[in-house]
Amino acid sequence: MVEALLFTALAVVLYLVADRVLDALERRAGRRFEYRSVIFFVILLLLAVISFAVVRRFGPGP
Repeated sequence: MVEALLFTALAVVLYLVADRVLDALERRAGRRFEYRSVIFFVILLLLAVISFAVVRRFGPGP
């Protein structure tokens, strides 16, 4: 139960972080990206895979 809550909270945080990263990349480029949703998905996916693996390894046990 605790692990599910942790993953849910982490997912919300990752969504917000991915949005800020994409926004920073667009500001740096000086334009909106054409495939913005695809880039957002890739950023979110990478963050999720890394973060969830860390939580599974070091998080609370069963």
